[in-house]
Amino acid sequence: MKNKLKTISFFWPVAVWGVLLCLATSCDNFVGVEQPNSQLTGTAVFENNTTATAAMKDIYAKMRDNGLLTGKSVGLSNLLGQYTDELVCYQTGVTTAEPFYNNSVTATNGYVQQLWNSTYNQIYATNAVIEGVTASTGMTTAQKNQLIGEALFVRALLHSYLAGVYGGCPYITTTDYVQNSTVHRLTTVAVYNECIADLEESATLLPESYISYERIRPNQYAARALLARLYLYTGQWAQASNEASAVLNQTAMYVWEPDLDKVFLKECTSTIWQFSASGGYANAQEGALFVFNAGPPPTVALSQYLYNSFATNDQRRNHWIRSITDGTTTWYQPYKYQQDNSSTTTTSYSVMLRLAEQYLIRAEARAQQGDLIGAKQDLDFVRNNAGLGGTTATTSTAIITAVMEERRFEFFTELGMRFFDLQRTGALDATLTPVKPGWNTTDGLWPVPQSELLINPNLAPQNAGY
Repeated sequence: MKNKLKTISFFWPVAVWGVLLCLATSCDNFVGVEQPNSQLTGTAVFENNTTATAAMKDIYAKMRDNGLLTGKSVGLSNLLGQYTDELVCYQTGVTTAEPFYNNSVTATNGYVQQLWNSTYNQIYATNAVIEGVTASTGMTTAQKNQLIGEALFVRALLHSYLAGVYGGCPYITTTDYVQNSTVHRLTTVAVYNECIADLEESATLLPESYISYERIRPNQYAARALLARLYLYTGQWAQASNEASAVLNQTAMYVWEPDLDKVFLKECTSTIWQFSASGGYANAQEGALFVFNAGPPPTVALSQYLYNSFATNDQRRNHWIRSITDGTTTWYQPYKYQQDNSSTTTTSYSVMLRLAEQYLIRAEARAQQGDLIGAKQDLDFVRNNAGLGGTTATTSTAIITAVMEERRFEFFTELGMRFFDLQRTGALDATLTPVKPGWNTTDGLWPVPQSELLINPNLAPQNAGY
Protein backbone atom coordinates (compact mmCIF):
# COMPACT_ATOMS: atom_id res chain seq x y z
CA MET A 1 0.00 0.00 0.00
CA LYS A 2 2.89 2.34 0.77
CA ASN A 3 4.15 2.61 -2.78
CA LYS A 4 0.67 2.93 -4.22
CA LEU A 5 -0.39 5.69 -1.85
CA LYS A 6 2.92 7.44 -2.25
CA THR A 7 2.50 7.49 -6.02
CA ILE A 8 -1.01 8.87 -5.72
CA SER A 9 0.15 11.56 -3.32
CA PHE A 10 2.94 12.75 -5.57
CA PHE A 11 0.86 12.67 -8.74
CA TRP A 12 -2.47 14.03 -7.51
CA PRO A 13 -2.07 17.14 -9.75
CA VAL A 14 -1.70 14.83 -12.75
CA ALA A 15 -4.89 13.04 -11.77
CA VAL A 16 -6.68 16.37 -11.53
CA TRP A 17 -5.34 17.32 -14.95
CA GLY A 18 -6.89 14.15 -16.30
CA VAL A 19 -10.22 15.16 -14.76
CA LEU A 20 -10.03 18.59 -16.30
CA LEU A 21 -9.11 17.21 -19.71
CA CYS A 22 -12.13 14.94 -19.47
CA LEU A 23 -14.25 17.94 -18.55
CA ALA A 24 -13.03 19.87 -21.53
CA THR A 25 -14.43 17.15 -23.78
CA SER A 26 -17.74 17.03 -21.85
CA CYS A 27 -17.58 13.31 -21.03
CA ASP A 28 -19.63 11.39 -18.47
CA ASN A 29 -22.07 14.23 -17.87
CA PHE A 30 -19.38 16.24 -16.09
CA VAL A 31 -19.62 20.04 -16.03
CA GLY A 32 -17.59 21.38 -18.94
CA VAL A 33 -14.77 23.83 -18.22
CA GLU A 34 -12.13 25.40 -20.39
CA GLN A 35 -8.91 23.48 -20.67
CA PRO A 36 -6.24 25.46 -18.79
CA ASN A 37 -3.05 26.58 -20.47
CA SER A 38 -0.88 24.83 -17.90
CA GLN A 39 -1.21 21.97 -15.45
CA LEU A 40 -3.11 22.98 -12.33
CA THR A 41 -1.83 22.19 -8.90
CA GLY A 42 -4.03 20.39 -6.41
CA THR A 43 -4.50 23.61 -4.47
CA ALA A 44 -5.68 25.52 -7.53
CA VAL A 45 -8.29 22.89 -8.33
CA PHE A 46 -10.03 23.47 -5.01
CA GLU A 47 -10.05 27.24 -5.30
CA ASN A 48 -12.87 27.01 -7.82
CA ASN A 49 -16.22 25.32 -7.19
CA THR A 50 -16.51 24.09 -10.77
CA THR A 51 -13.19 22.26 -10.78
CA ALA A 52 -13.59 21.09 -7.18
CA THR A 53 -16.99 19.64 -8.11
CA ALA A 54 -15.38 18.00 -11.13
CA ALA A 55 -12.92 16.24 -8.83
CA MET A 56 -15.84 14.87 -6.77
CA LYS A 57 -17.73 13.78 -9.89
CA ASP A 58 -14.63 11.99 -11.08
CA ILE A 59 -14.76 9.87 -7.92
CA TYR A 60 -18.32 8.82 -8.75
CA ALA A 61 -17.21 7.88 -12.26
CA LYS A 62 -14.37 5.79 -10.84
CA MET A 63 -16.77 4.06 -8.42
CA ARG A 64 -19.21 3.32 -11.22
CA ASP A 65 -16.54 1.89 -13.51
CA ASN A 66 -14.17 0.14 -11.08
CA GLY A 67 -14.13 -1.21 -7.56
CA LEU A 68 -16.65 -2.78 -5.27
CA LEU A 69 -19.75 -0.92 -6.44
CA THR A 70 -19.39 -1.19 -10.19
CA GLY A 71 -22.11 -2.99 -12.11
CA LYS A 72 -19.47 -4.73 -14.21
CA SER A 73 -18.37 -8.32 -13.69
CA VAL A 74 -15.69 -7.26 -11.18
CA GLY A 75 -18.23 -5.67 -8.79
CA LEU A 76 -19.94 -7.10 -5.75
CA SER A 77 -23.34 -7.59 -7.40
CA ASN A 78 -21.72 -10.25 -9.57
CA LEU A 79 -18.95 -11.60 -7.35
CA LEU A 80 -20.99 -11.95 -4.16
CA GLY A 81 -23.97 -13.21 -6.15
CA GLN A 82 -21.76 -16.08 -7.31
CA TYR A 83 -20.08 -16.41 -3.92
CA THR A 84 -23.42 -17.11 -2.26
CA ASP A 85 -26.45 -18.86 -3.77
CA GLU A 86 -27.80 -16.31 -6.23
CA LEU A 87 -25.79 -16.80 -9.43
CA VAL A 88 -24.29 -19.65 -11.43
CA CYS A 89 -21.00 -19.06 -13.24
CA TYR A 90 -20.66 -19.98 -16.91
CA GLN A 91 -17.03 -18.93 -17.28
CA THR A 92 -13.90 -20.87 -16.39
CA GLY A 93 -10.41 -19.87 -15.36
CA VAL A 94 -8.64 -18.03 -12.56
CA THR A 95 -8.93 -14.73 -14.44
CA THR A 96 -12.74 -14.94 -14.33
CA ALA A 97 -15.15 -14.97 -11.39
CA GLU A 98 -15.10 -18.78 -11.27
CA PRO A 99 -13.00 -18.91 -8.04
CA PHE A 100 -15.74 -16.90 -6.33
CA TYR A 101 -18.42 -19.26 -7.58
CA ASN A 102 -16.37 -22.28 -6.45
CA ASN A 103 -15.39 -20.56 -3.19
CA SER A 104 -11.74 -21.13 -3.99
CA VAL A 105 -10.52 -17.54 -3.70
CA THR A 106 -6.87 -17.08 -2.68
CA ALA A 107 -4.85 -14.18 -1.31
CA THR A 108 -3.21 -13.77 -4.72
CA ASN A 109 -6.49 -13.59 -6.67
CA GLY A 110 -6.42 -10.69 -9.12
CA TYR A 111 -9.96 -9.53 -8.34
CA VAL A 112 -9.23 -9.47 -4.61
CA GLN A 113 -6.18 -7.30 -5.25
CA GLN A 114 -7.87 -5.04 -7.79
CA LEU A 115 -10.91 -4.35 -5.62
CA TRP A 116 -8.79 -3.54 -2.57
CA ASN A 117 -6.54 -1.15 -4.50
CA SER A 118 -9.20 0.59 -6.58
CA THR A 119 -11.42 1.15 -3.55
CA TYR A 120 -8.61 2.58 -1.45
CA ASN A 121 -7.64 4.80 -4.38
CA GLN A 122 -11.21 6.12 -4.39
CA ILE A 123 -11.05 6.67 -0.63
CA TYR A 124 -7.75 8.51 -1.05
CA ALA A 125 -9.45 10.80 -3.58
CA THR A 126 -12.26 11.61 -1.10
CA ASN A 127 -9.63 12.63 1.44
CA ALA A 128 -7.98 14.86 -1.15
CA VAL A 129 -11.34 16.54 -1.74
CA ILE A 130 -11.95 17.02 1.98
CA GLU A 131 -8.49 18.50 2.57
CA GLY A 132 -8.51 20.63 -0.57
CA VAL A 133 -11.99 22.05 -0.06
CA THR A 134 -11.39 22.69 3.64
CA ALA A 135 -8.30 24.77 2.81
CA SER A 136 -9.95 26.58 -0.12
CA THR A 137 -10.34 30.34 0.01
CA GLY A 138 -12.31 30.59 -3.22
CA MET A 139 -15.46 28.68 -2.31
CA THR A 140 -18.51 29.68 -0.30
CA THR A 141 -19.43 27.90 2.91
CA ALA A 142 -22.42 26.26 1.22
CA GLN A 143 -20.23 24.99 -1.61
CA LYS A 144 -17.69 23.63 0.86
CA ASN A 145 -20.37 21.91 2.92
CA GLN A 146 -21.81 20.22 -0.15
CA LEU A 147 -18.52 18.73 -1.33
CA ILE A 148 -17.18 17.79 2.11
CA GLY A 149 -20.55 16.19 2.92
CA GLU A 150 -20.42 14.16 -0.30
CA ALA A 151 -16.82 13.10 0.29
CA LEU A 152 -17.58 11.97 3.85
CA PHE A 153 -20.58 10.01 2.60
CA VAL A 154 -18.51 8.24 -0.05
CA ARG A 155 -15.64 7.57 2.36
CA ALA A 156 -18.03 5.89 4.78
CA LEU A 157 -19.81 3.95 2.05
CA LEU A 158 -16.61 2.50 0.63
CA HIS A 159 -15.13 1.59 4.00
CA SER A 160 -18.37 -0.15 5.00
CA TYR A 161 -18.15 -2.47 1.99
CA LEU A 162 -14.43 -3.10 2.53
CA ALA A 163 -15.14 -4.13 6.11
CA GLY A 164 -17.92 -6.43 4.95
CA VAL A 165 -15.83 -8.46 2.52
CA TYR A 166 -12.32 -8.23 4.00
CA GLY A 167 -13.24 -7.98 7.68
CA GLY A 168 -11.22 -5.52 9.73
CA CYS A 169 -9.48 -3.01 7.48
CA PRO A 170 -7.67 0.34 7.76
CA TYR A 171 -9.87 3.43 7.93
CA ILE A 172 -8.02 5.99 5.84
CA THR A 173 -8.76 9.65 6.58
CA THR A 174 -5.71 11.46 5.20
CA THR A 175 -3.61 11.84 2.06
CA ASP A 176 -0.40 11.57 4.11
CA TYR A 177 1.30 8.59 2.45
CA VAL A 178 3.81 8.20 5.30
CA GLN A 179 0.97 7.74 7.77
CA ASN A 180 -1.02 5.56 5.38
CA SER A 181 1.92 3.27 4.67
CA THR A 182 1.94 1.90 8.22
CA VAL A 183 -1.77 1.74 9.02
CA HIS A 184 -3.27 -1.09 11.05
CA ARG A 185 -6.53 -2.89 10.49
CA LEU A 186 -9.47 -1.95 12.68
CA THR A 187 -12.08 -4.48 13.71
CA THR A 188 -15.22 -4.61 11.57
CA VAL A 189 -17.26 -3.00 14.34
CA ALA A 190 -14.67 -0.24 14.73
CA VAL A 191 -14.80 0.41 10.99
CA TYR A 192 -18.59 0.63 11.09
CA ASN A 193 -18.37 3.08 13.99
CA GLU A 194 -15.99 5.27 11.98
CA CYS A 195 -18.41 5.09 9.07
CA ILE A 196 -21.27 6.14 11.32
CA ALA A 197 -19.28 9.13 12.60
CA ASP A 198 -18.53 10.23 9.04
CA LEU A 199 -22.17 9.82 8.02
CA GLU A 200 -23.48 11.75 10.99
CA GLU A 201 -21.23 14.65 10.02
CA SER A 202 -22.16 14.27 6.37
CA ALA A 203 -25.86 14.49 7.20
CA THR A 204 -25.31 17.84 8.93
CA LEU A 205 -23.47 19.25 5.90
CA LEU A 206 -25.57 18.00 2.99
CA PRO A 207 -28.81 19.79 2.07
CA GLU A 208 -32.17 18.08 2.23
CA SER A 209 -32.81 18.63 -1.46
CA TYR A 210 -30.80 17.11 -4.30
CA ILE A 211 -28.23 19.25 -6.06
CA SER A 212 -28.79 17.07 -9.17
CA TYR A 213 -32.28 16.33 -10.44
CA GLU A 214 -31.42 12.75 -11.35
CA ARG A 215 -30.32 11.94 -7.77
CA ILE A 216 -26.79 11.10 -8.90
CA ARG A 217 -25.27 13.15 -6.08
CA PRO A 218 -26.24 12.31 -2.50
CA ASN A 219 -28.33 14.56 -0.30
CA GLN A 220 -28.82 14.48 3.47
CA TYR A 221 -31.27 11.60 3.24
CA ALA A 222 -28.85 9.42 1.29
CA ALA A 223 -26.49 9.80 4.25
CA ARG A 224 -29.30 8.98 6.66
CA ALA A 225 -30.35 5.94 4.60
CA LEU A 226 -26.82 4.57 4.85
CA LEU A 227 -26.78 5.42 8.55
CA ALA A 228 -29.94 3.35 8.99
CA ARG A 229 -28.19 0.38 7.37
CA LEU A 230 -25.07 0.63 9.53
CA TYR A 231 -27.04 1.13 12.72
CA LEU A 232 -28.90 -2.06 11.79
CA TYR A 233 -25.64 -3.89 11.12
CA THR A 234 -24.31 -2.84 14.53
CA GLY A 235 -27.47 -3.75 16.43
CA GLN A 236 -28.48 -0.19 17.28
CA TRP A 237 -32.16 -0.80 16.67
CA ALA A 238 -33.67 2.47 17.84
CA GLN A 239 -31.22 4.53 15.80
CA ALA A 240 -31.76 2.33 12.73
CA SER A 241 -35.52 2.74 13.01
CA ASN A 242 -35.25 6.50 13.53
CA GLU A 243 -32.98 7.06 10.54
CA ALA A 244 -35.15 4.90 8.28
CA SER A 245 -38.20 6.86 9.43
CA ALA A 246 -36.43 10.13 8.66
CA VAL A 247 -36.08 8.99 5.06
CA LEU A 248 -39.52 7.41 4.74
CA ASN A 249 -41.19 10.51 6.15
CA GLN A 250 -40.03 12.54 3.15
CA THR A 251 -43.14 11.57 1.25
CA ALA A 252 -42.99 14.52 -1.14
CA MET A 253 -39.45 13.62 -2.21
CA TYR A 254 -39.64 9.83 -2.09
CA VAL A 255 -42.79 8.46 -3.69
CA TRP A 256 -43.15 4.69 -3.67
CA GLU A 257 -43.14 3.21 -7.18
CA PRO A 258 -45.65 0.33 -7.28
CA ASP A 259 -44.81 -0.73 -10.84
CA LEU A 260 -41.99 -3.27 -10.58
CA ASP A 261 -40.94 -2.59 -14.18
CA LYS A 262 -40.17 1.02 -13.26
CA VAL A 263 -38.20 0.55 -10.04
CA PHE A 264 -34.83 0.58 -11.79
CA LEU A 265 -35.56 3.30 -14.32
CA LYS A 266 -33.54 6.46 -13.86
CA GLU A 267 -36.62 8.60 -13.09
CA CYS A 268 -37.91 6.29 -10.33
CA THR A 269 -39.11 8.33 -7.36
CA SER A 270 -38.25 5.60 -4.84
CA THR A 271 -34.55 5.84 -5.69
CA ILE A 272 -32.47 7.55 -3.02
CA TRP A 273 -29.12 7.60 -4.84
CA GLN A 274 -27.79 6.19 -8.11
CA PHE A 275 -24.86 6.30 -10.55
CA SER A 276 -25.47 7.84 -13.96
CA ALA A 277 -24.63 5.80 -17.03
CA SER A 278 -21.14 6.28 -18.45
CA GLY A 279 -20.31 7.63 -21.85
CA GLY A 280 -19.63 4.13 -23.19
CA TYR A 281 -22.80 2.62 -21.72
CA ALA A 282 -26.24 3.80 -22.71
CA ASN A 283 -27.71 2.17 -19.62
CA ALA A 284 -26.72 0.73 -16.27
CA GLN A 285 -23.79 -1.66 -16.53
CA GLU A 286 -25.76 -4.31 -14.63
CA GLY A 287 -27.95 -4.71 -17.69
CA ALA A 288 -24.95 -5.35 -19.91
CA LEU A 289 -23.69 -7.95 -17.45
CA PHE A 290 -26.86 -9.87 -16.65
CA VAL A 291 -29.06 -9.61 -19.76
CA PHE A 292 -28.59 -12.25 -22.47
CA ASN A 293 -30.88 -13.22 -25.30
CA ALA A 294 -29.77 -16.78 -26.10
CA GLY A 295 -28.31 -19.66 -24.15
CA PRO A 296 -26.03 -20.76 -22.79
CA PRO A 297 -25.36 -17.61 -20.73
CA PRO A 298 -22.12 -15.84 -21.65
CA THR A 299 -21.17 -15.08 -18.03
CA VAL A 300 -23.76 -15.84 -15.35
CA ALA A 301 -27.38 -16.81 -14.81
CA LEU A 302 -29.65 -16.87 -11.80
CA SER A 303 -29.46 -20.08 -9.82
CA GLN A 304 -32.31 -22.53 -10.13
CA TYR A 305 -32.24 -22.73 -6.33
CA LEU A 306 -33.07 -19.04 -5.96
CA TYR A 307 -35.68 -19.11 -8.71
CA ASN A 308 -37.47 -22.05 -7.12
CA SER A 309 -37.46 -20.30 -3.74
CA PHE A 310 -39.85 -17.57 -4.92
CA ALA A 311 -43.55 -18.05 -4.32
CA THR A 312 -45.28 -18.64 -7.65
CA ASN A 313 -47.44 -15.55 -7.11
CA ASP A 314 -44.49 -13.32 -6.21
CA GLN A 315 -44.54 -10.68 -8.93
CA ARG A 316 -40.82 -10.05 -8.51
CA ARG A 317 -40.25 -13.49 -10.01
CA ASN A 318 -42.42 -12.52 -12.97
CA HIS A 319 -40.99 -9.03 -13.52
CA TRP A 320 -37.39 -9.16 -12.22
CA ILE A 321 -36.46 -12.58 -13.63
CA ARG A 322 -36.52 -13.53 -17.31
CA SER A 323 -36.27 -17.05 -18.69
CA ILE A 324 -34.32 -17.98 -21.81
CA THR A 325 -34.59 -21.41 -23.41
CA ASP A 326 -33.02 -23.24 -26.33
CA GLY A 327 -35.88 -25.74 -26.36
CA THR A 328 -34.08 -28.16 -24.09
CA THR A 329 -32.56 -26.13 -21.28
CA THR A 330 -33.99 -23.08 -19.54
CA TRP A 331 -31.84 -20.42 -17.92
CA TYR A 332 -32.93 -17.54 -15.72
CA GLN A 333 -31.43 -14.08 -15.70
CA PRO A 334 -31.68 -11.17 -13.28
CA TYR A 335 -33.92 -8.74 -15.14
CA LYS A 336 -34.17 -5.77 -12.82
CA TYR A 337 -32.20 -3.76 -15.35
CA GLN A 338 -34.09 -4.63 -18.50
CA GLN A 339 -31.90 -2.82 -21.02
CA ASP A 340 -28.46 -3.88 -22.13
CA ASN A 341 -26.14 -1.58 -24.06
CA SER A 342 -27.74 -2.20 -27.43
CA SER A 343 -30.14 0.64 -26.66
CA THR A 344 -29.12 4.16 -27.70
CA THR A 345 -31.58 5.71 -25.26
CA THR A 346 -30.65 5.88 -21.59
CA THR A 347 -33.45 4.49 -19.45
CA SER A 348 -31.67 3.08 -16.38
CA TYR A 349 -28.96 4.10 -13.94
CA SER A 350 -27.25 1.90 -11.35
CA VAL A 351 -29.32 2.16 -8.16
CA MET A 352 -27.23 2.26 -4.98
CA LEU A 353 -29.87 3.11 -2.36
CA ARG A 354 -33.64 2.73 -2.64
CA LEU A 355 -36.73 3.06 -0.52
CA ALA A 356 -37.57 -0.63 -0.11
CA GLU A 357 -34.45 -1.15 2.01
CA GLN A 358 -35.59 1.52 4.44
CA TYR A 359 -38.94 -0.22 4.97
CA LEU A 360 -37.24 -3.53 5.67
CA ILE A 361 -34.59 -1.93 7.90
CA ARG A 362 -37.34 -0.38 9.97
CA ALA A 363 -39.34 -3.61 10.02
CA GLU A 364 -36.37 -5.54 11.39
CA ALA A 365 -35.42 -2.82 13.87
CA ARG A 366 -39.00 -2.52 15.12
CA ALA A 367 -39.28 -6.28 15.59
CA GLN A 368 -36.02 -6.29 17.55
CA GLN A 369 -37.55 -3.67 19.87
CA GLY A 370 -40.84 -5.50 20.30
CA ASP A 371 -42.96 -3.25 18.06
CA LEU A 372 -44.55 -6.16 16.25
CA ILE A 373 -47.46 -4.20 14.78
CA GLY A 374 -45.19 -1.59 13.23
CA ALA A 375 -42.77 -4.25 12.04
CA LYS A 376 -45.52 -6.20 10.30
CA GLN A 377 -46.86 -3.04 8.66
CA ASP A 378 -43.49 -2.26 7.08
CA LEU A 379 -42.88 -5.87 6.05
CA ASP A 380 -46.33 -6.24 4.56
CA PHE A 381 -45.98 -2.98 2.63
CA VAL A 382 -43.14 -4.52 0.63
CA ARG A 383 -44.82 -7.93 0.40
CA ASN A 384 -48.11 -6.52 -0.81
CA ASN A 385 -46.40 -4.59 -3.58
CA ALA A 386 -44.94 -7.90 -4.78
CA GLY A 387 -48.43 -9.39 -4.94
CA LEU A 388 -48.10 -11.35 -1.71
CA GLY A 389 -50.45 -11.41 1.26
CA GLY A 390 -49.53 -10.23 4.72
CA THR A 391 -47.04 -12.21 6.75
CA THR A 392 -48.34 -14.91 9.05
CA ALA A 393 -45.48 -14.33 11.51
CA THR A 394 -46.65 -13.30 14.97
CA THR A 395 -43.57 -13.33 17.20
CA SER A 396 -40.52 -11.13 17.12
CA THR A 397 -38.28 -14.00 16.04
CA ALA A 398 -40.66 -15.13 13.32
CA ILE A 399 -41.05 -11.59 11.96
CA ILE A 400 -37.29 -11.09 11.82
CA THR A 401 -36.96 -14.38 9.93
CA ALA A 402 -39.67 -13.23 7.54
CA VAL A 403 -37.89 -9.92 7.01
CA MET A 404 -34.67 -11.73 6.14
CA GLU A 405 -36.50 -13.85 3.59
CA GLU A 406 -38.12 -10.74 2.13
CA ARG A 407 -34.73 -9.07 1.81
CA ARG A 408 -33.52 -12.13 -0.09
CA PHE A 409 -36.24 -11.80 -2.72
CA GLU A 410 -36.23 -8.00 -2.86
CA PHE A 411 -32.48 -7.40 -3.15
CA PHE A 412 -31.09 -10.37 -5.08
CA THR A 413 -28.00 -9.43 -7.12
CA GLU A 414 -27.87 -5.98 -5.55
CA LEU A 415 -24.38 -5.25 -4.22
CA GLY A 416 -24.04 -8.42 -2.17
CA MET A 417 -27.00 -7.75 0.13
CA ARG A 418 -27.59 -11.49 0.47
CA PHE A 419 -24.02 -12.13 1.61
CA PHE A 420 -24.03 -9.31 4.14
CA ASP A 421 -27.37 -10.38 5.59
CA LEU A 422 -26.17 -13.97 6.08
CA GLN A 423 -22.88 -12.71 7.46
CA ARG A 424 -24.32 -10.32 10.03
CA THR A 425 -26.85 -12.88 11.28
CA GLY A 426 -24.32 -15.70 11.52
CA ALA A 427 -26.20 -17.77 8.94
CA LEU A 428 -23.54 -18.17 6.25
CA ASP A 429 -22.51 -21.73 7.10
CA ALA A 430 -25.98 -23.13 7.73
CA THR A 431 -27.37 -21.57 4.56
CA LEU A 432 -24.56 -22.10 2.07
CA THR A 433 -23.00 -25.42 3.09
CA PRO A 434 -25.93 -27.47 1.69
CA VAL A 435 -25.96 -25.67 -1.68
CA LYS A 436 -22.29 -24.69 -2.17
CA PRO A 437 -20.03 -27.78 -2.23
CA GLY A 438 -16.89 -25.65 -1.91
CA TRP A 439 -18.10 -23.62 1.06
CA ASN A 440 -15.91 -23.53 4.18
CA THR A 441 -16.47 -21.73 7.47
CA THR A 442 -13.48 -19.52 6.73
CA ASP A 443 -15.13 -18.28 3.53
CA GLY A 444 -17.05 -15.72 5.58
CA LEU A 445 -14.37 -13.18 4.63
CA TRP A 446 -12.14 -12.66 1.63
CA PRO A 447 -8.37 -12.64 2.14
CA VAL A 448 -6.37 -9.44 2.45
CA PRO A 449 -4.30 -9.29 -0.76
CA GLN A 450 -0.98 -11.01 -0.18
CA SER A 451 0.91 -8.19 -1.89
CA GLU A 452 -0.50 -5.68 0.63
CA LEU A 453 0.64 -7.80 3.56
CA LEU A 454 4.14 -7.86 2.11
CA ILE A 455 4.19 -4.07 1.68
CA ASN A 456 2.70 -3.30 5.10
CA PRO A 457 3.14 -6.04 7.75
CA ASN A 458 0.84 -4.04 10.06
CA LEU A 459 -2.08 -5.43 8.06
CA ALA A 460 -1.39 -8.88 9.49
CA PRO A 461 -2.69 -11.28 10.54
CA GLN A 462 -4.21 -12.64 7.37
CA ASN A 463 -7.83 -13.74 7.63
CA ALA A 464 -8.28 -17.35 8.77
CA GLY A 465 -8.20 -19.96 6.04
CA TYR A 466 -5.84 -18.12 3.71
